[in-house]
Order: sequence, then C-alpha cells, then structure tokens
Amino acid sequence: MAEAAAGFLEQLKSCIVWSWTYLWTVWFFIVLFLVYILRVPLRINDNLSTVSMFLNTLTPKFYVALTGTSSLISGLILIFEWWYFRKYGTSFIEQVSVSHLRPLLGGVDNNSSNNSNSSNGDSDSNRQSVSECKVWRNPLNLFRGAEYNRYTWVTGREPLTYYDMNLSAQDHQTFFTCDSDHLRPADAIMQKAWRERNPQARISAAHEALEINECATAYILLAEEEATTIAEAEKLFKQALKAGDGCYRRSQQLQHHGSQYEAQHRRDTNVLVYIKRRLAMCARRLGRTREAVKMMRDLMKEFPLLSMFNIHENLLEALLELQAYADVQAVLAKYDDISLPKSATICYTAALLKARAVSDKFSPEAASRRGLSTAEMNAVEAIHRAVEFNPHVPKYLLEMKSLILPPEHILKRGDSEAIAYAFFHLAHWKRVEGALNLLHCTWEGTFRMIPYPLEKGHLFYPYPICTETADRELLPSFHEVSVYPKKELPFFILFTAGLCSFTAMLALLTHQFPELMGVFAKAFLSTLFAPLNFIMEKVESLLPSSLWHQLTRI
Repeated sequence: MAEAAAGFLEQLKSCIVWSWTYLWTVWFFIVLFLVYILRVPLRINDNLSTVSMFLNTLTPKFYVALTGTSSLISGLILIFEWWYFRKYGTSFIEQVSVSHLRPLLGGVDNNSSNNSNSSNGDSDSNRQSVSECKVWRNPLNLFRGAEYNRYTWVTGREPLTYYDMNLSAQDHQTFFTCDSDHLRPADAIMQKAWRERNPQARISAAHEALEINECATAYILLAEEEATTIAEAEKLFKQALKAGDGCYRRSQQLQHHGSQYEAQHRRDTNVLVYIKRRLAMCARRLGRTREAVKMMRDLMKEFPLLSMFNIHENLLEALLELQAYADVQAVLAKYDDISLPKSATICYTAALLKARAVSDKFSPEAASRRGLSTAEMNAVEAIHRAVEFNPHVPKYLLEMKSLILPPEHILKRGDSEAIAYAFFHLAHWKRVEGALNLLHCTWEGTFRMIPYPLEKGHLFYPYPICTETADRELLPSFHEVSVYPKKELPFFILFTAGLCSFTAMLALLTHQFPELMGVFAKAFLSTLFAPLNFIMEKVESLLPSSLWHQLTRI
C-alpha cells in the first residue's frame, strides 16, 4: 500500500507540475500580447482601464481565432503524445516532468533514500526478472520447410522474426557443433552452415557435406529447411538417425579418453535426441499418434536427464489426442512439481483434467443458486492457477483473439507461449464437453485475487514486466501482441484530449453564436480581472503616489 500511495503521489505531483506549467505558459503569451498591443502605459490604473476598453472592443472573430488556435495546438500535442505513447509505452510530458522538473521539487532525495534502503531487494528482484524473461525453445515448434515456408508461399507473410531465427541459429551451434569439428571435413562445413544467414547457402552447404560422407547434422538441416512436406522430412530424419546412431555409439566408447572426446560425445547425444524427438513429431503430424507416444516414452527412458528439450510437453499433447487422460495425469504428477519450472502446457492441462470431471454438467445459474461443489471448486481453482501463470491463453482458447503460427522460441508467461499452447491444444479443449464454457465463466475471476499493481503474486511470483518487449521481438509485426496488465492511458493524453475538445467546442459555439459567446467572454474576463483590479487599487491607496509613479516609470 505504501508503494502504491507513493506512486500515486508522484503521479499527482507530475500532473500538478504540468498543469501549472501549461497555465503559466498561456498567461505569459497573453501578457506579451497585451503588452505589445497597449505599448505599456505608465500608470497601472490606466493600464487596467485600457485593457478593459480593449477587451470590450474585441470582435467575435478574435475569440473564434483564439479558441481555434488553442484547439489546434492542443490537438498537435495530443497527436504527438499518442504517437510517443504507442512507440515507447510512456508519456513524453510525464517523462520530462519526472526527469527534469521533479528534482526541483525535491523528489530525488526521497527516491535516493528509498533506493538505498531497498538496494538488496532490488538486486534480488533484478536477478529474478532476468530468469523470468529467459527465452525458451518451443518444444512444439513447426518445421521451417514443410510448415513455416508453406505459410509464406500462401500468404506472402513471414511468420518468423529475425530475432527468433537468430536464436535458433545459436541453438543449432550449441547442440550440433563442438570444438573438434574442424578435424572432420563434413562437420567443419556444417559448422559454417549453421552460422550462415542465407537459407539457400545453408542448404547448399548441407549437400556439400553429404558428398563427403553421411553427416547426421546435414540431414537435419535438409529435413528442417528443404523438405516441403512432413513425409519428406521424416524420410530425411530417418537417414539422419542411421548416421547419428553410428556416431553416437563410436563416441560413447571414447568419451572417457579426454575432454575432446567427451565434448564430441555430448554433441552426438544432443544430435541423436533431437533426431528421435523430431521423428516422433513427424509421426504425430502424420496421424500415427500411438507410434509417436511410444517413441517419446522410449526417448525419455533412454535419456532421462535431458530435460532441456521438454519432451514431456510433446508427450502430453499426444496423449490428449488419444484421450488417454489417466496417462496424462500420471505425466502431470511427475512434472507438475514445485521444484520444476512451470509452463502453460502443464498448468492448463491440469486445469483441463479437473474441468473435465464437472464441465459436462456445469451451469453458472445453478452454481449461483446452490454454490460450487468440491469438484467444481477444484476445477475453478485450477483454472485460476493457470490464468495467473499465463493470462493470455484464455482469449485464444475462447477464440476472442486470432491465432498465428507459433514461433520457434517462447517466453514463459508471455503471449508467445500462449500462442504456442493454444495452437496445439485448442482442439483438446473443444473435445471435452463444457470445458470452454467453464473457462469462459470463471477465467476473469482470477484477476480479482491478484494484487494490483502486481507488486506480489498470488500463487506464482509477480508477473514480469519484461514480457511485452521480448514478445514483440519474437512475434511477427502483423500480430497484435497481447499485453498484461493492460497499460492505462497516461493522464497527459487524457488532459490534452479534454483540452483540445473543450477549446474546439468553444470555437464552434463562438462561430455559431458570436453575440452570446461575446457576452460570456466579457463577463468571464471581467470576473477574472476583478481580483487584480481590487489588489491594484489597494496597493495604490497604500503606497505614496510619488513612489508609485517612479516605479511605473522604471
């Protein structure tokens, strides 16, 4: 509460500073205008009388021009503020007020003291935010040649960003290369191929490597990027499996002969696991789901320590396709652990299983009359848990937001992860009768339990603020990135919009009803100058006339 109150006071201070700055600027220009017109008479009394005479002789056209100019200036400020907010996510005026005007009001000392008192907490939160915004390889990523490129051929749009493809290139260099590759000609060629930006150059290098010998990584590259169908990719991956299995067995026997052989065996292990996982995904794409499940189970038993590929998420999706819900529950019992990193797949699959037990008979009207049963309460709590972890998923599952092809990398709790999950799991939610209805009725209730402005989480750590920036780099430009929490319009955009509308309305009324608005304007200006006239009369009555005459001459 203290942090929220301090933030509100800082915003209020910035608003007051901006309002006073704006009003004093307007008054400054008005005074300059009057001084120029009236050439500054010697006596203040004469000055005020001359001002009153001048204001009484103004025509309605003057007021139309004045209010119209004010409306135009306010409109230009509004357009600039809106553009700056859309591009940088903050108000330009607020940023200038906070960085330049607040130190004049003594805001730096308070902040510096707060920062010194909470330096340890900030460093811990910074370390946590770095881990929260880590980008992960999408375990259900599509095939570039057979799926992403076909989308480009049909629509003319690029589904992958340069940042996403660059991350994939780094992954390939990490998984498929080692320091001893230069000793083998084919591997040396592939080491350069993974660094190549041009797809055709990579494909040509892979063919060149295959002319030397059977290179597993060359087959992987061709299966990923050159194959135009899943069947072609599966055929190439089978050839890669034959070559990779032989390399793995040879390096397994030599891994203890030195660090060089150990690094080579680690690389061959990564290559073999990747090939088998992609073969299982090919089988899943081609409708051989039971075969895919068997391949994934065997792979997880053979390499239980390689959790970086998140093969269990591929297994969960395949088991849901088979409607083997008991097996899904067994996998969740193993991986939905507090010590393991969560994902949208784990949280929403757990919610789906609990919703399945009650969704077919769930009715919001009946639940409001009799209350929720224990099973319904468990399902609602599971949905709230999933929505708190990733609040972007429900809009895709409920088809309130259009889906696009998922990226090759995702940010956990971000829009990219929500797209990747909904792209493959929407069909599973539709298959369970009433599950989407239960989700529709209950998911928004999650936000009533999450503290705002999200200084702490409810069931998970606080929602990271860096997800929007990372998602904009991972997702294509034609996709409207889902943002949570939704950014409110800054005060200054609303203030400028109101000012622009008010002055435009005054200009319109003055143009339509010049005489009436002239009367109102004269009455307003007379009322405005009445306190000033009163003060000047008192000052003249108190000060000697000779002294006042000398001051006015100066």
